[in-house]
Amino acid sequence: MANRLTKIYTRTGDAGDTGLADGTRIGKQSARVQAIGDVDELNSVLGLLVCKLRVAAHRELVQSIQNELFDLGAELATNHRFINADNTRLIEQRLDEMNTALPPLKEFILPGGDEAAAVCHIARTVCRRAERSLAALVNEIDADVLAYINRLSDLLFVLARDINREQGRDDIFWQSERSQK
Repeated sequence: MANRLTKIYTRTGDAGDTGLADGTRIGKQSARVQAIGDVDELNSVLGLLVCKLRVAAHRELVQSIQNELFDLGAELATNHRFINADNTRLIEQRLDEMNTALPPLKEFILPGGDEAAAVCHIARTVCRRAERSLAALVNEIDADVLAYINRLSDLLFVLARDINREQGRDDIFWQSERSQK
């Protein structure tokens, strides 16, 4: 790979705008830049998650998702399609495979258990925020992007449960105040 960034700072964003890949300048407060930032934040949280994972298959899964999220960021910056229905189908396949090893869910669960599972739940909530940001662009982006990010948050929920299972931790069930009376 050739050196793409010869200088990290450019000073071109000092006035509150930023450049997209095609050279277009847009405000940093725009919905598109918000979505790009939320996807980037999700990728960063997943990077932290990778550091906490003990199971190689989990690390490989999360790192493949990180690459897809980089593709998604590129799609948002270029309007060139990278994410499609195949990406979503692959997530659904992984989700179904992982979910078969888990006990059926009969109660709401609280984030927590193993530290890696807790980080995975944080990633899930950041993913939901990214989904809300992407939904603001519903008329500007391909529908496959919204399906992908929606399914990804489901996968992160199941992954958190699977991490707890792998580490011998039980799900932590929500205790409603009403159910305790």
